[in-house]
Amino acid sequence: MKRSDKLKAGKHDVDATLVRRLLLGQFPQFAHLDIQPLEEDGWDNWTFRLGSDFKVRLPTDAAYAEQAAKEFERLPRLAPYLPLAIPRPVALGEPDADYPWPWSIYEWIPGKPPGRQAALDLVRLAGDLAGFLKSLWAIDSVGGPSPGAHNFHRGGDLIAIYGGEARAALARIAERIDVEGAIRVLDQANAMPFHGSPCWLHGDIAVGNLLLEDGRLSAVIDFGSSAVGDPACDLVISWLFFDGESRARFRDVVTADDDCWARARAWALWKAAIVLAADSPVHPDEAQPLHVIETVIREHRQQFP
Repeated sequence: MKRSDKLKAGKHDVDATLVRRLLLGQFPQFAHLDIQPLEEDGWDNWTFRLGSDFKVRLPTDAAYAEQAAKEFERLPRLAPYLPLAIPRPVALGEPDADYPWPWSIYEWIPGKPPGRQAALDLVRLAGDLAGFLKSLWAIDSVGGPSPGAHNFHRGGDLIAIYGGEARAALARIAERIDVEGAIRVLDQANAMPFHGSPCWLHGDIAVGNLLLEDGRLSAVIDFGSSAVGDPACDLVISWLFFDGESRARFRDVVTADDDCWARARAWALWKAAIVLAADSPVHPDEAQPLHVIETVIREHRQQFP
């Protein structure tokens, strides 16, 4: 996301000078390293390259304040069971007079997010990502954090939490979409609640949180929205980035059941509807919200004519 978009949305401003002050006060052993903001940064955090081997991440808003401590505690426990690299926390910073929330230092993971370059093998990427998710979902989840405000309820009951918001957003864009079809997607998800064993989920599988090296998926980053619950939200990437053969490959490898896919369509619809209604910025390499809405409605009609 662009820095200007984040500041326009009221995100807490952080620059390299502030990062240097925090390091000097809490981790002086890192304070001599070069600090550079990332060109491709996320919405939830400000991220800075720290020398050649580390990065610093600082939440942009109080809504993300619990994520740093969660990642610091949980990621080292998940890493040994996963087939790809995930962030390795190095230090957990504390709030101070200059910055109000916990923040983190991580080891730097090389790689770049996937784009729409012609050389990218989307089918292979879809299979690799689906395999990663299956490994994540299979990790022992006893004692893991339940969905809640800390991860915007990813893994929870979408309709109970966001159903009203989804319907309000659909009403605001009613002239642009098939409202009846969209409501059917939500109603179907409500009729297929999660009854399985809660599992670890990432919570924000998106283009900006995937890293590639030599054309292959090499790492999955940003577990701030992780929790233990219903993994349906992890399937939304199917409509955000994959299409045709790659979407079919993702679905074949991940092996989620029809109920899970019905809930996943509702997650995708909700997010696309609120983004479209608010005219919020979207990642340039992900599908536009209107396209996502049209696709999930079409798929729903094919499965439930």
